[in-house]
Amino acid sequence: MKQWLIPGLILSSLVVAGCGKKSEPTPEAAAPAPEQSQAPALTAEPSQDDSERAKKQALLDFANMEDKFINDPLAQWAATGKASSTFGDDNGGEPSASNLASNVTGAVDGKTWTNNKQDVGTDWLEATFAKPVAATEVRVVFSSGEGVEAVSKVELQDTSGNWNTVWSGLSDVKEDDRGGRTWFVKTFEKTSYQATAVKITIANNVQRGYKVVDAVQLVGQ
Repeated sequence: MKQWLIPGLILSSLVVAGCGKKSEPTPEAAAPAPEQSQAPALTAEPSQDDSERAKKQALLDFANMEDKFINDPLAQWAATGKASSTFGDDNGGEPSASNLASNVTGAVDGKTWTNNKQDVGTDWLEATFAKPVAATEVRVVFSSGEGVEAVSKVELQDTSGNWNTVWSGLSDVKEDDRGGRTWFVKTFEKTSYQATAVKITIANNVQRGYKVVDAVQLVGQ
């Protein structure tokens, strides 16, 4: 065989071999696994025992809070009280003793002051204290929360007779359903003056109905 035919034969063989070889199939991309929907977690309904325990815990928390306030060594109760109006004072006679502002003196005892307006204008309640103090907090006890949301200003009187506003605005205190009273509490920076009296102003239309206060506390040293 002539030598020039050998390379040609080799080349032909390679071409034929290449044509006869099957191409490898391209692997298809794996399809993403379908997302499995997760069933919402079931929340167990509280049992009757759990509900009763929660109610008792709320009552216990209220009792502990009141005990702390009532026995606070830095707190003193009002010695006198007067107000802009008293329930029944527009009937041509003396209002009932059960509604007088003087009832806010002393500790919580169920004796209360009741104003004479449900939703008209403003009223104020003023309480004085035996010992002047650099004050840090005022607490006003509302019977059943009646009027606590309507408090719009708290003022302190100094030993010179001047009134100083320590808070004003819309009350963020809501009726406390854990007990028969709601404590309106406002804390502030210690006053640079000695406070001798507290005055709260009530915007009657903010919380319609008569406002009923049991006691007033001034906290300070």
